[in-house]
Amino acid sequence: MRRRYSHDPPGSFRETKVFGFRGEYGCKALVDLLAGKGSQLLQVRDKMPDSPLGSQSNESRIPKHSEALLSRVGNDPELGSPSHRLASLMLVEGLTDLQLKEHDFTQVEATRGVWHPARVITLDRLFLPLSRVSIPPRVSLTIGVAGVGKTTLVRHFVHCWARGQVGKGFSRVLPLTFRDLNTYEKLSADRLIQSIFSSIGEASLVATAPDRVLLVLDGLDECKTPLEFSNTMACSDPKKEIQVDHLITNIIRGNLFPEISVWITSRPSAAGQIPGGLVDRMTEIRGLTEEEIKVCLEQMFPEEQNLLGQVLSQVQANRALYLMCTVPAFCRLTGLALGHLYRTRLAVQDIELPLPQTLCELYSWYFRMALGGEGQDKEKVSPRIKQVTQGARKMVGTLGRLAFHGLVKKKYVFYEQDMKAFGVDLALLQNTLCSCLLQREETLASSVAYCFIHLSLQEFVAATYYYSASKRAIFDLFTESGMSWPRLGFLAHFRCAAQRATQAKDGRLDVFLRFLSGLLSPRVNTLLAGSLLSQGEHQSYRDQVAEVLQGFLHPDAAVCARAINVLYCLSELRHTELACSVEEAMRSGTLAGMTSPSHRTALAYLLQMSDICSPEADFSLCLSQHVLQSLLPQLLYCQSLRLDNNQFQDPVMELLGSVLSGKDCRIRKISLAENQIGNKGAKALARSLLVNRSLITLDLRSNSIGPPGAKALADALKINRTLTSLSLQSNVIKDDGVMCVAEALVSNQTISMLQLQKNLIGLIGAQQMADALKQNRSLKALMFSSNTIGDRGAIALAEALKVNQILENLDLQSNSISDMGVTVLMRALCSNQTLSSLNLRENSISPEGAQALTQALCRNNTLKHLDLTANLLHDRGAQAIAVAVGENHSLTHLHLQWNFIQAGAARALGQALQLNRTLTTLDLQENAIGDEGASSVAGALKVNTTLIALYLQVASIGSQGAQALGEALTVNRTLEILDLRGNDVGAAGAKALANALKLNSSLRRLNLQENSLGMDGAIFVASALSENHGLHHINLQGNPIGESAARMISEAIKTNAPTCTVEI
Repeated sequence: MRRRYSHDPPGSFRETKVFGFRGEYGCKALVDLLAGKGSQLLQVRDKMPDSPLGSQSNESRIPKHSEALLSRVGNDPELGSPSHRLASLMLVEGLTDLQLKEHDFTQVEATRGVWHPARVITLDRLFLPLSRVSIPPRVSLTIGVAGVGKTTLVRHFVHCWARGQVGKGFSRVLPLTFRDLNTYEKLSADRLIQSIFSSIGEASLVATAPDRVLLVLDGLDECKTPLEFSNTMACSDPKKEIQVDHLITNIIRGNLFPEISVWITSRPSAAGQIPGGLVDRMTEIRGLTEEEIKVCLEQMFPEEQNLLGQVLSQVQANRALYLMCTVPAFCRLTGLALGHLYRTRLAVQDIELPLPQTLCELYSWYFRMALGGEGQDKEKVSPRIKQVTQGARKMVGTLGRLAFHGLVKKKYVFYEQDMKAFGVDLALLQNTLCSCLLQREETLASSVAYCFIHLSLQEFVAATYYYSASKRAIFDLFTESGMSWPRLGFLAHFRCAAQRATQAKDGRLDVFLRFLSGLLSPRVNTLLAGSLLSQGEHQSYRDQVAEVLQGFLHPDAAVCARAINVLYCLSELRHTELACSVEEAMRSGTLAGMTSPSHRTALAYLLQMSDICSPEADFSLCLSQHVLQSLLPQLLYCQSLRLDNNQFQDPVMELLGSVLSGKDCRIRKISLAENQIGNKGAKALARSLLVNRSLITLDLRSNSIGPPGAKALADALKINRTLTSLSLQSNVIKDDGVMCVAEALVSNQTISMLQLQKNLIGLIGAQQMADALKQNRSLKALMFSSNTIGDRGAIALAEALKVNQILENLDLQSNSISDMGVTVLMRALCSNQTLSSLNLRENSISPEGAQALTQALCRNNTLKHLDLTANLLHDRGAQAIAVAVGENHSLTHLHLQWNFIQAGAARALGQALQLNRTLTTLDLQENAIGDEGASSVAGALKVNTTLIALYLQVASIGSQGAQALGEALTVNRTLEILDLRGNDVGAAGAKALANALKLNSSLRRLNLQENSLGMDGAIFVASALSENHGLHHINLQGNPIGESAARMISEAIKTNAPTCTVEI
């Protein structure tokens, strides 16, 4: 059999051999085995030792079968490699509405090229039970969009099986394609076996009865007759000849060959023909990752690194191209087209030759490559080239008619009789142009099958035919009989095509319409003029066509895929005003006023194609319920969705709940903060969580959810196994609500972050949460701030920390905790080995509590972040903590803001910093440490090599302290952030810091806001930046230097340090 595979270059074919059985007895025996008569076969073999079955051992037969298979699939070194992309597949639970109803391009675009998170199964386990209590699948179905590598997967599996790497439980693997089956009208199971395995030179390859056989049926989407399981008569007689589609349905049902395993590959839309109840296992081939796209292109340009870099840059810069390049066949096609473009640029020395921005422009370059590109960039065309292009144009015309009518009839494989019927000269199919468009394959029935290298090429060629034929066609080109109302002129025919495309429920004409629109683009017309199109043909219709397309944007309740395709068509037409206006409104925050049907459709289009919606679609403060409702079908595929502050009420949550409940839902993060969601809305969202399998983050901050809503969400958490982060901050769930959430945490093992700040939670709620923490094994962050748990609540949580070894982050800010509660918490911290962040801001911790903190910090080696802001430590408490800082070996962030700390404590902290080797951030702002305290800290900076950020805002520091800090900066090489806002360093202090900047190379941010610098101080700093190239940001606001002086200094800083951002 002669077959060309998707990864081979255009025009190349691989010569392969068909393998099979010889001998009537061998075929009969195999048919008996496949029909489930294994036991009789064993008895016959035992009674007839001289028979072919008894003459050879199974061990001797299998190698010959494997050799035949290896001969058939070829010896590509990539096949069989463990690193092969197809070494694993995604287990899926069924087909989604998107896969069943939409074009392959739409599936990739709508999902942003991101495959649904799913369990992965390796190729060696593809046909094995998933657990010890399950059985192997009989019928397996693998789906994938056109060009993703389904046939390559089959070849890869067969290659690995023949080498004993996968499928070791199978004694035979029998690969078959639907292109082969299409050549038969009727066929019996017996004859099927004889037809496939009629040429191998061995009497029998039949295995013993216990052995398993795998029948592979590749390319269901190419079957000429749809499978109708509801209208097919049952047949269990392997000798009875029936229609081929009936034969396949009976094999799948198990009426024929019940003992064999069946593996079918198909595009998703065609896979829907098989009832889900008959499929035991469904898998999906994922597309290329970003790194795999790069590898794919590297393989195309192994010795042309400059060219590779240019192609990669173009793919990465064009989001539409990048999304489609996740499909391997499209990625290779793109590489060929862009490679030809850049080579042409180099050849004609025209670096201004425009890069393709649309699909049609890209395919135009591919077509030019197919022609060889000769004479395409010169005004003068030789007679020979003119003759070549005329012949090519005629050939593409006949192929275009074939391609167009194939699209209309959902036909993607053509045979010799089809080619002749449409006037295709078979003798010319071997030229370069045709080999770039078509692939040829000999079938088992000795006939020849043709198909376009990729579905999109069939659609492009079909569009060129329709484009050219429409100027002379009198009747509807979609009706072969010609019996229709007269249609005169290109515009009438375009309107007809647009109507057909927008009315097609399966979207099969979507990309065809895009190409048809794109052919009107002036750039495409220039690229193809003289070779495929006439110069300027139909160009006068561009504006009218745009009006026709926009006329299909009806004010429907929801924006459908057909409407979004209209925006793709307008983009191909280079009529992008609508999309650009909506995108600009998104950037400027003025989207709220754009509510028309066309604006909503453009917004849905941008959700797929605009970088502004990736990685997060932010629709805060701009959506009404009506607009949201129209966008629901497209929101399904957003990875991250922000809908904050839109005044959404409970009815909107019913709508969003329906989206989150959908099988197609890809939303992983959704924020609904600062809306008006009550208990009914929370219950609607909770119902969706019962079935949703994609959402990992749900943010319901600042709504009106009470205990009933919290209970509904908690009940959902008992079942949901994907949500990892839930925020109920600033609601009113109270103790009753927390009790329900705590109960859910006992069984839920996936939630890792729970935010319950500002929820009127008291002692009872804290106690319930503490009991849950003793059993929960997943929660890593608990945000409990701004409640009223008090000391007794803190004690309950402390007891939980002695048991829990999972929690890493505990936020108890503003909870009325005093020394008693802190003391018990610190005792727990002495034994806890997982907590890394503890927030005790805005409580009532005094020097006595600080003593307990000190003891814990001297023993604990896991805590990294400690926030004691706004407590009552005073100097004595801070000095105690300083002792711990000198001994601790884990703390990296210490916040002591607003704690009545003065110079004595600052001195103790300075001494501790000279010993400490882990602290990276120290916050002493709003403490009156004065110049003496600043000097002590500055002295430590001369020795310390780990501190990165030092915050000394409003710390009563004058010029003397600034001078000490400046002196330290001349030595220190690690500090990156110094914040001195709200002090009084004056011009003298500014001068000292400026002199330090001339020598320091580590500081990145310096804040001198509100420091009485005056004109002179600001000039000192500005001039110093000419010698400093490390500073990225400096703030000089709030210093009385005058507007004109501020402008002058700002310009000086821009001149001296262009990479530094200045606020003045």
